[in-house]
Amino acid sequence: MPSILNPILPGFNPDPSILRVGDDYYIATSTFEWYPGVQIHHSKDLANWDLVIRPLSRKSQLDMRGNPDSCGVWAPCLTHDGDKFWLVYTDVKRKDGSFKDTHNYIVHAPSIAGPWSDPIYINSSGFDPSLFHDEDGRKWFVNMLWDHRRRPRAFAGIVLQEFDPVQEKLVGPNKNIYPGTDLGLVEGPHLYKRNGWYYLLTAEGGTGYDHACTLARSRDIWGPYETHPQEHILTSKDQPWAAIQRAGHGDVVETPEGKTYLVHLSGRPITQARRCVLGRETAIQEAYWGDDEWLYVKNGPVPSLRVEVPGQRDEAAYWASRHYTFADGLPKDFQWLRTPEPERIFQTRADGKLVLIGRESIGSWFEQALVARRQTHFSYDAETVIDFAPEDERQFAGLTAYYCRYNFFYLTVTADSDGRRELLIQSSEASWPDGNLKTPFAEPVSLPDKGKVKLTLQIRGKDLQFFYALDGEELKEVGPVFDASIISDECGGHQAHGSFTGAFVGVACSDLNGTAAKAVFDHFTYTPVQHKSDRYEI
Repeated sequence: MPSILNPILPGFNPDPSILRVGDDYYIATSTFEWYPGVQIHHSKDLANWDLVIRPLSRKSQLDMRGNPDSCGVWAPCLTHDGDKFWLVYTDVKRKDGSFKDTHNYIVHAPSIAGPWSDPIYINSSGFDPSLFHDEDGRKWFVNMLWDHRRRPRAFAGIVLQEFDPVQEKLVGPNKNIYPGTDLGLVEGPHLYKRNGWYYLLTAEGGTGYDHACTLARSRDIWGPYETHPQEHILTSKDQPWAAIQRAGHGDVVETPEGKTYLVHLSGRPITQARRCVLGRETAIQEAYWGDDEWLYVKNGPVPSLRVEVPGQRDEAAYWASRHYTFADGLPKDFQWLRTPEPERIFQTRADGKLVLIGRESIGSWFEQALVARRQTHFSYDAETVIDFAPEDERQFAGLTAYYCRYNFFYLTVTADSDGRRELLIQSSEASWPDGNLKTPFAEPVSLPDKGKVKLTLQIRGKDLQFFYALDGEELKEVGPVFDASIISDECGGHQAHGSFTGAFVGVACSDLNGTAAKAVFDHFTYTPVQHKSDRYEI
């Protein structure tokens, strides 16, 4: 059987929920504040995955305006009951401090392509829920319980209650069925049934370097649940030198041939500061059922970098340059932030160009015109050509490497207070907790009053360099070499276990005058680069 290098979904693709229907595998992952909500990838061989849909794509399903960074859609669970697909998700409105406002919903569809229903509101008592379809046809809603009174141990256990699909609500009693282990922070539950046993897979230890998958089982769905003899069937917490770190939050799938695999959240840190610039990614491990009817990870519990799966990855596709134009709409690799009204922030034109409509400042939690794709390689080049005529310093647009309002690098075409056009780098450079730009700014570059400008950036490991060129001229460096490793979970503006997305690269436009000035982008190119500074690469 061929082997591949983890992860199977590189870049920001956390909290995987995996499902097999016939010969088709599907993985749903979290999208947080990025719109549309939930990424669903498809595969035939567990090695090659294609993004097929983001199902939460309209206002009636999801409106995240005002959601703070790393809130929004958490930990979706994708299942199939033999008739239709079910998707459970949380829309988080607040996460920092003692309180969490976590609204849980269910949508369903006859096929993975939809149409996906309007959401059924379930409750707001916790986050990371799942839906379990029992053999007798009953459906069970499994969720963690958040108890703000018990901080710092507010993760109060896993709660079970029946879901009635006819009444579209929870019915009957609810019970806290599993408190977790001493590792704490129990969340992300998934229920399975095998040979008369109910198995409960949970995530523990937070989403940082103590993360783990914990397994428990019971003969009765209501418990009591006995914890696995290893406690944590997958974790890197005791081996900080392992290539795959932050391993946890998993889900289980079986192949048609009866092989068992565990997909899980993971991170690949770089630099001495151990920063995961690609965010939390989806990896896969081979697993097996022991004679004691417990599940074990092959060569575990530490995750393997190389794993045997049925298919062989298409490495040429992974390293291929992507040249994007916009005549057919926004390419599927791209997303925007929070708003269900994208027509207010961008337009795609028949001539292939993208028009951004300047709204609020970069990093706004309400309405900002920023369109971007995930960084999926440790080193890459990005390029665009912009046509923008700002009137003053409150209008700016350009190329950005972006994590959140506290972490971004932004090469902008703007103007000074007298309306003279110029090129200016605006960066936040890990400005937590105040979100200020780094000042004084590097000296701006004067630009002609009219005309297109080519903007590029190069990232080589942790080093980021911007370039620009006027029409018919060669590229020139602009600004210093920046530390791109701050575009990472570890520098995302929150305390430990608080930043959950990943690095993006794209284009943005702001008009702080409120006049909706437009910037036109000819194209966008993303070119992966194999570089000696990279510690490991697919």
